[in-house]
Amino acid sequence: MKKELVFTAFFAMRIRIKMLIIILPLLTASVVLVGICSYLLASSSVTRLAVDFLDFKADELENYAIGQWNLLIDNNVSENTLMQNAAKSAIEIFALGILRSHTESIFMLSNDGVIDVYVGTVLPTNEERQALASYKTTRGFIPSVYIEGSLRVAYTFPFSPFSWQIFITEDRRVFYGAVEDIAQTSAYILCGALAAGIIFLILTSGYLTKPMEAMLRTMRAIIKSNSLNERVPVFYQDEIGQLSHTFNNMLTELANAYDQIKKYAFDAAIAQKREMKIRNVFQLYVPKDVIEEVFASPEKMLVGSNRNTAVLFSDIRSFTTISERMAPDDLVNSLNRYFSTMVNIIMDRNGIVDKYIGDAIMAIFGAPTSHDNDALSSVLSGLEMMAALDDFNQIQLSLGAPEFKIGIGINYGIVTVGNIGCPKKMNYTVIGDAVNLASRLEGLTKKYRQPLLFSDNVWEKVHNDISCRTIDKVAVKGKTLGVPIFTARLSITNTEKEAWKYHEDAIVCYYSRDFQRALDGFLKVISLLPDDFIADFFIKRCYVYKNDPPPLSWDGVEIMHEK
Repeated sequence: MKKELVFTAFFAMRIRIKMLIIILPLLTASVVLVGICSYLLASSSVTRLAVDFLDFKADELENYAIGQWNLLIDNNVSENTLMQNAAKSAIEIFALGILRSHTESIFMLSNDGVIDVYVGTVLPTNEERQALASYKTTRGFIPSVYIEGSLRVAYTFPFSPFSWQIFITEDRRVFYGAVEDIAQTSAYILCGALAAGIIFLILTSGYLTKPMEAMLRTMRAIIKSNSLNERVPVFYQDEIGQLSHTFNNMLTELANAYDQIKKYAFDAAIAQKREMKIRNVFQLYVPKDVIEEVFASPEKMLVGSNRNTAVLFSDIRSFTTISERMAPDDLVNSLNRYFSTMVNIIMDRNGIVDKYIGDAIMAIFGAPTSHDNDALSSVLSGLEMMAALDDFNQIQLSLGAPEFKIGIGINYGIVTVGNIGCPKKMNYTVIGDAVNLASRLEGLTKKYRQPLLFSDNVWEKVHNDISCRTIDKVAVKGKTLGVPIFTARLSITNTEKEAWKYHEDAIVCYYSRDFQRALDGFLKVISLLPDDFIADFFIKRCYVYKNDPPPLSWDGVEIMHEK
């Protein structure tokens, strides 16, 4: 977020400020880089000079001190304190002789932190001696050390005969004063270059931005007046001048094209209104998604595709009898109210109404757009349609009209879906064996006295989400292979839950030819649900098969000879 704010603020700045922000860091970086390189190069050279100078003095002093100690050894007086002091005095005189400036200083620090020998102008304090004690037994160059409060360079080495740590020091400015002057000079050059750069940029940026400011004023005038007759003055004959000239040419072309644009916009608005009218009319007959697909790809209008789709058939039972009992206008009003209720439920579950077949509804779930739960959506739609039918019938009774009863069949499988027909007459629909089975299942709701039936393909998709019950295994008319069929409820009571459990166990025994155990199970269902038609239906079968067992080829499939 902070980066976005920084970029936004930068792009909102004026060009002159942007030039300063971009160019000044580059100028500063180059000067600073040159200054740093110069400083580092000079510092490196001076350090080598200081090391060589102090190392030479250290070698001379060390050789002389070794010579004095060897004299004591040769004369067997190395343990004589008087002679040792004489040797130390000689070393002190030699150290004094090698001093070349009034700022140099040489001292010998003993192990107990005492200065035994000292020549020069500065002497370390007690605290500084403690710090110098850390260099005990060290030999080498010390680039910075404080002695008597001043910053100095030093060279140190141990001299074990007298238990000394010898320091040869010099004021740091003697060596590095010129280097610091270089750094100071570089800072002055940097400030001068920045000042000159700012002045130069202020003077030249006006020259560069003058044509662009004129172009900006012209564009604002065009926006304010909505007139393309404005022109940009050409100040220079360079690239910026060419830009201004090109901009003027563009304005000329835009002015010529403006009338055409208005004409095209007017024609497009009329065409859009016509298209919306066509869409609104055809949405009453064709699903909205299908219309969108046709407008997007007209060349695919007659191309079908195979896909898994849930197909729902709903039919009003005994509709002929109902229509005979009602006046035509009342019947139409009731049908319109019924269709409106049912269609809203289907569409709320992402289904589309394929067609009305008299009083029947054919709906599909999964076309033209597939969803992960099309089978479940179809079953929930069917259950909600049955629940909504109760409210519908309350209104029917209040109007003195007969109640509607419906049967719903659902199947899920591969169908061919698309705009089927010819260029003069098409119908967006689904065809295939799965569609036929759904229609047959709707017809079987009368035989089994169930408002909703669906196939095993649907059961596999929904049984984990809603309460399902096995009804039978049937071969619908025109088929030889049997399919299990099921029903479902949105919710069941504890008694129904117990009874359905007995029912499922009894069904397993029934298809295993254990008709006595199946009979006992269905009798338990009847004891819990006395009016249960399916349990009574199977009880009658069990009595028949118990007394007259079916052939060994029997697989429990009931062959249907009617639709």
